Formats: sequence, C-alpha cells, structure tokens
Amino acid sequence: MGNREIITLTQLQERIRGALDEAIPGKYWLRAETGEVKVNSTGHCYLELIDKEREGGSISAKIQAVIWGSTYRMLKPYFETATGRALSRGITVLVSAQVQYSPVYGLSLVISDIDPSYTIGEQELIRQKTILRLKEEGMFGVNTSLLMPLLPRRLAVVSSESAAGYRDFVNHLEKNDYGFNFSITLFSAPLQGDSAPAGIIAAMERVAETQERFDLLLILRGGGAAQDLVCFDDYNLAINIAQFPLPVITAIGHDHDHHIADMVSHTFLKTPTAAAAYIIDLFVAEEQQLIFLSRRVSLALQTRIQAEITKCERIKERISNTLRSRLREEEHKLEIVERRISSSNPLLLLYKGYTLAVKDGRRVRSVKDVSCGDAIMLILTDGFLNCTVKSKENGREK
Repeated sequence: MGNREIITLTQLQERIRGALDEAIPGKYWLRAETGEVKVNSTGHCYLELIDKEREGGSISAKIQAVIWGSTYRMLKPYFETATGRALSRGITVLVSAQVQYSPVYGLSLVISDIDPSYTIGEQELIRQKTILRLKEEGMFGVNTSLLMPLLPRRLAVVSSESAAGYRDFVNHLEKNDYGFNFSITLFSAPLQGDSAPAGIIAAMERVAETQERFDLLLILRGGGAAQDLVCFDDYNLAINIAQFPLPVITAIGHDHDHHIADMVSHTFLKTPTAAAAYIIDLFVAEEQQLIFLSRRVSLALQTRIQAEITKCERIKERISNTLRSRLREEEHKLEIVERRISSSNPLLLLYKGYTLAVKDGRRVRSVKDVSCGDAIMLILTDGFLNCTVKSKENGREK
C-alpha cells in the first residue's frame, strides 16, 4: 500500500473539529433568519438559521443551531417580553453563537444569547419596556375610570396653534351641522423632539391648575414621521396622562400609529378630526335621546288624554243613564199623582150628571151648611146657576 497515510473516520472528524476550533475560536454575533424551530421534551431548542439572497429570496446559507435548555429557559421570556412575540419561523435575529463540530452530529451553532432589540429595533425595545413598566405600576385603565361628561362643551386642548391637526379639529367643531357651540382653550406645547414630553406635561399642569373650567383634555397632533412621534411613547408623559384629573382624549397619529399615550388615555382617536367627530356625536346622541324621550312623553300624554276622554265619556254616559232612569221614575210618580188628582177631580162627577153646590166659594157638603135665604151657586157641566135657598129638607127650616 506504499507510504499512504490511513486514518479512521473518527480521526478525520477530530482533525476537522480541531481545525474549526483553531480557525473560528470564541463566539460571534450573527445576523440570520430563523427557519424551523422546535423545542423538545428536555427543554432544548433546536432551530435552523438561514441567509437569503436579496434577489429572488432563495436560500444562500443554512446551518443547524441549538439553545440548550438551561439557556433557553432564560432567553425565551426575555425575547418574548421584549418583542411581544415568540421565537418562531421567519424572524430576523441577532444571536451570539459558537461554532461546534461533533464527529457524530456534524457542524452546528450553540446559541448563548439573543438581542431582541435587533429584531424589533432599539426604539421599540424601549417602548416595550415602558409598556411593561406601566402595566406593572397599574397605570392602564386609571384615566379610563373617570366618568366622561355627558356633554363635554368646555375643551382644554394641548397642541400647537400652527399644527394642521389642531386647525382641522377647531374647524370641524365650529362648523358642525347641528349648531352645537363649544368653548376651546389652547394650551400650546411642542409636539415633537426631545423637549416635547416636558413641554406637553407643562401644558397639562397649566390645565390642571384650572381644571374646574374644563370638561376634558385633548392632546392633538395629527400624524407625522414615526421618529417625530416617539415623544408620545415617553414614560413620564404616560404617567401624567394616566393620573390626570380630567378624562384625556388623544388624537396623535394616523391609522398605522398607536402610542403609549393612547394606551393610558381615557379615549384615543386616530386623528384630530375624528376626535372632533367623537365629541359632536356625544351631543347628537344626547339630542336623539331627548327627541326619543320627547316622543315617548308625547305618546304617553296622548294615550293618557285619550284614556281620560274615554273615562269622561263613560262617566257622562253613566250620569246620563242615571238621569234618564231617575227622570222615568219621576215621570212615573207624576203619572200616578196625576191619576190620583184626576180621579179626585169633582168635575168628573159633573160629567156624570151631578151638580156641585158652592156657598161663598166653598163647596156645600151638607144642608146644615146653608140657611134659608142663603145665596148659593150650582155648578153644572156646561155652566153655573145662582140660586137662593127657600127651604131645607131633613132640616129644621122649611
């Protein structure tokens, strides 16, 4: 076999490992994208790290990596808290890793650290830490616990007079279609830059000094570049908004913006115009409620009036029936009396052929009532006779 060097596979693998350890010593910070990620029952995390070409997106490099269980138990909550997401496929990461070569398992990387700020950006990392701190301090929901006034007409506004968002807000309120009137007081403050949080807080303090003059506070900006709006993620500003004595409405950015100031405020709207519309809608809702109640009262009143009319008609009918019944009773009594009077009428006797004698206007009932020579009147059916008594039968005189 000549002078050929024969070595075993194990010896070759050892030489490869030695060469790698010598050529690539220590740890390196690597930027890569995660491929498949798996965590086994022992707690070790196995994942793929890949690079892709800029054009076409095809994979240009790939390697297996591992985060041992003891390390993964610390890195997992740190990464998820900072980024708000789990370590999974398709995430760009910056990891501290050491090359490892095993004669059995081949080449891999052992990850010992991960920088979440690279995944989400340094500013976002600070933002996530601020959110976590505010949650731990119980600041979320504090301002929301304040009762929103039913009709907030006296408005304190922290903004800049030259800001387009502020002008849009005022214009929308003053030219509302319903004729509602509002009192708007501007407290000027810088809306971007390092001095903005302190400036806004100072303006809020001026509002708080005369808080009885206002129904609520609005912080308005109206969007802008992302970097210009970083001030609204400031911790101190968030604390002041959360603990402000009046309900706070924020309208800072456009649809894609959502800031910590929005999270701790009572109500947040996307734009100043939306904030104005929100306030107007409160008045419209109340007006509609009043109209609804007015209609209900009117309907109830009409129903009550109709019920009373019906009741009066029933009483009237009852009284009428009672009167008719009473009238019939009285008429019947009168008929009875008339019959009695008629039956006692002396003229009836005259019609039967009898004669009625009257002396001095009184009916003569007996011969004893007259004397000879008395003048009497005999009443007949068709007239009367004046007579003189000349004699009395069955009496003393003849």
